[in-house]
Amino acid sequence: MIRVRYDKAFDAELAELSSADLKRVRKALTTLLLYFDGGPKPLGIGLRKLRGSSWEIRAGLDLRVLFKLEGDVATFALVGSHDDVRRALARQ
Repeated sequence: MIRVRYDKAFDAELAELSSADLKRVRKALTTLLLYFDGGPKPLGIGLRKLRGSSWEIRAGLDLRVLFKLEGDVATFALVGSHDDVRRALARQ
């Protein structure tokens, strides 16, 4: 069973999304968490390992969710564009 954490920055970014984007992010997160719980491999969210413990999923064409998977803990760190993800990885 995966435990989930949300960074404060992630919560703040969610609060700034439009209702349509928020709905897309929630759907992508639900799909991912069902997969973590033993569900089918998620299609359509582009689950991709980036480097180290960093992973990304798509919540839309221009909306990404960055998270770290360390052991049985998934920490959601960022919701933003592909460029936002790239900048976050550069800071690590």
